[in-house]
Amino acid sequence: MNSFESSHQAFLEKHLASRNGERKGRLLRGHQYAEKLLLQHVWWPLFGNFDHLHPEYEIYDWNRKSQFLDFAFITPFGRFGIECDGFQSHVKDMDREKFSYALNRDTFLTGLGWRMIHFSFDDVQQRPEICRMLLQLAIAPYLLQNSSENRSTKMEKELLHLAWQLGSPLRPKDVCDAWGIDYRTVRKLLQSTIKKGWLEPISVGSTIRYYQLKESSLIQIL
Repeated sequence: MNSFESSHQAFLEKHLASRNGERKGRLLRGHQYAEKLLLQHVWWPLFGNFDHLHPEYEIYDWNRKSQFLDFAFITPFGRFGIECDGFQSHVKDMDREKFSYALNRDTFLTGLGWRMIHFSFDDVQQRPEICRMLLQLAIAPYLLQNSSENRSTKMEKELLHLAWQLGSPLRPKDVCDAWGIDYRTVRKLLQSTIKKGWLEPISVGSTIRYYQLKESSLIQIL
C-alpha cells in the first residue's frame, strides 16, 4: 500500500477502536467513497497526515439532536467542520424543511465557534485543485497565527499578495513600481521566497524574467 492507503487505514482503525454504539456504526456506514476521495485528493496533498482530523464527528443542534459532520478538524487554534456534499443527496432530494434546517445548523455551529467548509463531490472528484486552494485559504490564517516555523516576514507575505492580485507572472519591475523600492531590494526579496518554495522563476532564454506562485505558497497568503 502507498503512504496514503496505509495512513488512511490506520486513521480509520484508530477512530473505530475509540468508538462504540451508534458513533462506531455511523463511521462504518458514513465514511465511504466520497469521504475517502476528499481525503485522498484534497486533504492528503496539503497536510500529508490526519492529525487533529476526526471522521463522522458527532455534534448536537439547538434541540440536542445528534448530527454527524463528514470531518471535524479540531485544533488549539480553531474548530473546522468539513463536508463533501453530493448534488443528489444534498440538493436535488432536499425539501424546504431540510433546506432550512441545513442553513440553520451551519449558523448554529458558527455561533458556537465552528468554521464550516463545504465542497461538492463533483469538485472533489473532477477539480480537486480548486478544493485544495479553498481549503488552504480557509485554514491558513489560523495555522500561521500559531506556527512560528511557517511564519513569513511581512514583506514576503505582501509580495505573495501582489503576485496573487496580478493574476499573471510577476516581474521585478511590478514590485518596484507598486512599492517604490529599488531593484536590489526586490531581487533579494524574490530570492528569499524562491528558497522557501513559494515562488517559481520563469526563464526566457538564459535569463530569469518572471516569477509565478507555486500552489504550496497559497497557504502563506492571508
